[in-house]
Amino acid sequence: MFRIQSKITPSFLESVLLTLSIISIMGVFIIKFDAVPHMPVLLAILLLITYGLFKKVPYKQLEDGLVEGSKAGLGAIFIFFFIGILISSWMIGGTIPTLIYLGFQFISPHFFYAIVFIITCIIGLSIGSSLTTVATVGVAFIGMAGAMDISLAITAGAIVSGAFFGDKMSPLSDTTNLASAIVHVDLFEHIKNMGWTTIPAFFISLVVYCILSPSKDLQNLEEISVFQEGLLQTGMIHWYTLLPLVLLIVLSIKKVPAVLSLALTSITAIIVSYFHLHLTVGEILNILFSGYTSQTGIEVIDSLLSRGGMNSMMFTIGLVLLALSMGGLLFTLGIVQSLLMKVESLLKSVGSVISAAAFTAIGVNTLIGEQYLSILLTGDAFQAQFQKVGLANKNLARVMEDAGTVVNPLVPWSVCGIFITNVLAVSTIDYLPFAFFCLLCPILTIIFGLTGKTLTYIKENSLQD
Repeated sequence: MFRIQSKITPSFLESVLLTLSIISIMGVFIIKFDAVPHMPVLLAILLLITYGLFKKVPYKQLEDGLVEGSKAGLGAIFIFFFIGILISSWMIGGTIPTLIYLGFQFISPHFFYAIVFIITCIIGLSIGSSLTTVATVGVAFIGMAGAMDISLAITAGAIVSGAFFGDKMSPLSDTTNLASAIVHVDLFEHIKNMGWTTIPAFFISLVVYCILSPSKDLQNLEEISVFQEGLLQTGMIHWYTLLPLVLLIVLSIKKVPAVLSLALTSITAIIVSYFHLHLTVGEILNILFSGYTSQTGIEVIDSLLSRGGMNSMMFTIGLVLLALSMGGLLFTLGIVQSLLMKVESLLKSVGSVISAAAFTAIGVNTLIGEQYLSILLTGDAFQAQFQKVGLANKNLARVMEDAGTVVNPLVPWSVCGIFITNVLAVSTIDYLPFAFFCLLCPILTIIFGLTGKTLTYIKENSLQD
């Protein structure tokens, strides 16, 4: 029934107590001590090993559980390396700077919140990082809103919505790649399938932001001018820098595997970079590993463009390995099986399975506050249940993002919630009601699950393949 066979059968009470202990460890360390999630996950692993030894499970079997759990992330880890390379190559190739520059061309005195939402969507898509988008362009928009006496809460909600639209839909996003890799779904097929919930959520959010936007003229546009001038100073704003993006779109339409698409577009961006940077081979290799460092002298521009490289993915890779290893132990010790078996009688319909998966992802975000764990644990726990009711894995991947990726910034004590509050100086509780995109995605995924709309079944998926 599960990918990893349990070595023991713990009681439901033991499973609940262990689960609550893990949640407490994660919550205390992340919320109270502001620790990176790696350490509490490692402590949780030690707790599970101690429990396994107490139950007389041989250490070798526990070690095998750790290894088997981590194996599920190897595909994602390989893709993460190429994402790091792609981001740095798109930086030197000018693709990302040009996309950002073009995004700012659409700024207008009217429909301010809607414009903020659209621009952060564009930049989020081009960068693939929600927090980077928030910490750079988001800060600029908050500064404008404050100077013009426009609602900071609504502005922050629009920024968060747009940034996490990009985090969810960009092929450069680590959460998007992680969700598709965990359940073995092609990256671009996963992105296409998310459109069923993402596109309605996008347009509903856009309409609401248009309605809420102030009608008065905006007088202070210096923040945008600084960004535009800084981007032009890089010397990388050219029409031809968009060629790697065009190639990526073509390859995605042709359904070329993600690794090949990332590699080919990276090579194209490196070739394009020779038209304006003239870097040596050694410099390019160092940038591909360590990331690109912008030196315009404008802090917000340098912060925005200085990123990428294989090395930048190590934080994510380390957490993925630890979280999946913990998941392997949870299955080896039968804890996940025990919890699911208790409610298995309730998970017989398609709607109940999708709703349970969505609430699990929301629950992990709420109780633990960690985005990656909400994706990893939900994907690991519900694959068998989705197959049991005949649903293709891409449905689960969509639920993991709809109720996992975009929910994290709505939790005040989560990693994203704390980061955004500190950067924008707007509390999570204040912007939460206005982060419409993030609120709509889990609602839509549950509604579609209960109604059976936009779902793909295993037989249907096989016929399409």
